[in-house]
Amino acid sequence: MKRKRWIPLLSAAAALTLGTGACAAAPGAGQVKEPVESQMESESPPGTEKVLTNIDDNRVSLDSKPQKNLVRVPKASGTVTYGNDAVSVDASNVRNGYVMVKYMGSIKKIKVQISKGDLTYTYDLNARDAYEVFPLSEGNGTYKVKVFENVNGNQYSQAFSQEVQVSLADQFEPFLYPNQYVNFSKESTAVQKGAQLAAGAEDDLGIVDAVYDYVINNLTYDKVKAETVESGYLPDVDKVLAEGKGICFDYAALMVSMLRSQDIPAKLVVGYTGDAYHAWVNVYIDGVGWIDNYIYFDGTNWSLADPTFASTGGQSDSIKQYIGDGANYQQKYCY
Repeated sequence: MKRKRWIPLLSAAAALTLGTGACAAAPGAGQVKEPVESQMESESPPGTEKVLTNIDDNRVSLDSKPQKNLVRVPKASGTVTYGNDAVSVDASNVRNGYVMVKYMGSIKKIKVQISKGDLTYTYDLNARDAYEVFPLSEGNGTYKVKVFENVNGNQYSQAFSQEVQVSLADQFEPFLYPNQYVNFSKESTAVQKGAQLAAGAEDDLGIVDAVYDYVINNLTYDKVKAETVESGYLPDVDKVLAEGKGICFDYAALMVSMLRSQDIPAKLVVGYTGDAYHAWVNVYIDGVGWIDNYIYFDGTNWSLADPTFASTGGQSDSIKQYIGDGANYQQKYCY
């Protein structure tokens, strides 16, 4: 599926001009009722009763800005499946950048590994008798999907393995759908808030800034949670939004959920800057490309790599100068 391309930094005046031109072609637009009624009255035969007809004004949107609230819904379509008595892997929609896995066995702790080449993503599979969504974040090629059952402690036994060939519809697909780490739906309050923030923005970059500003100004860092959070924690973006606090994982998941629900490709990235474990958000802007490290977490605070970029529409070179040497950022995983 080919994504729509939005021209960045299109001015409000230009957008309004385009919208006016399109509206002018609508049949009946701009007509006035009074001349129509007068004409009908003059054509009525003498002595006959005048027939009145209700004619509603054409409903033409006065908002020329496209509404981009587009929440994609992962599906286990059942057209391509693999599995055994305990595991089902639905690969019907790998072209959209995800695979779905379901466990029907009796073991409590289940791990899913999705690998491509030398890189392996490891997840907990929490649902039982229901599919969970896992992204195919590493582009086209051959992936291995493995499911493991816990035996004792950190020891696991492989319950199922399957190779899956992936040819994405386009490079953005894995970063537009919800998944286990960036989990949202049409009903999410986070999605509704994202739509409200986007309504006042002129372009994709404006939406990014609005989402960033909202999250930074309305969330506080939860130090207690950071010190007590356990392995396997997954963000609940609606809960984070309601409580107004979270850890870096929560911040990133909420931002990325809002952006994806507005059809803006976004990556939740984790990796290293030197020896420090680091998290950041990459976004894609039409006409510019992927902006790496645009929003990043330095271990204490979230920062915007180039706060002047939105107003200046700066080019890639200036962004690189602002965020420093790209070699300092070593991506490990993206979700």
